[in-house]
Amino acid sequence: MLQLEEVSFRYSGRPVLSGFSLEARAGEVLALVGPTGSGKTTVLRLLAGLEIPESGRVLVGGKLAAADGRLLIPPERRGVGMVFQRLALWPHLTVAGSLEFVMAGRVPDGERAIRAGAILAELGIADLAGRRPAELSGGQSALAAVARALAQDPRALLLDEPFGGLDPELRAATRAKVFALVRSRKLAAVYVSHLREEAEEAADRVAGMTV
Repeated sequence: MLQLEEVSFRYSGRPVLSGFSLEARAGEVLALVGPTGSGKTTVLRLLAGLEIPESGRVLVGGKLAAADGRLLIPPERRGVGMVFQRLALWPHLTVAGSLEFVMAGRVPDGERAIRAGAILAELGIADLAGRRPAELSGGQSALAAVARALAQDPRALLLDEPFGGLDPELRAATRAKVFALVRSRKLAAVYVSHLREEAEEAADRVAGMTV
């Protein structure tokens, strides 16, 4: 479970969030919708631990992760995977190689390739294991980025419009595949979108945000 409780946050003195609360439960997709500048990405960064609330509390899995200007659980210990809008795939690594790199230090050497293959199979892209980012289509790149996030074995997944650059039909198919996996793994997921109608159709709950 992911929670923000009465969180306030400012960028360079400009209020972005004021007394904002949110709860994403295990096994569901919560969509955040709203215009540019409404604080959607900031919410994800607070949940991931990349930002610290000026006031209010951030809880991950029921544990206090940050509160009132203090970071209590750093990003690498939160068990939260994040997929950015720009995807940021590593150009020098294959799809499978990027997953194995993420697992290094946590998964024994002999198990990494097996686990990477299993994740790629879950997303239906096992055939892309040996390809590099330059050889992937937009939809394939989005799924590869999600796979890399899942290689961290997270308890929650944050999605910052990673499917936004796809055409409507491919976007819907890619999103449905990822959301089905989120639900089957019982992850808490927060999905940022500016398309309310699509979010209402695909997500379990929708939270609207305004500037």
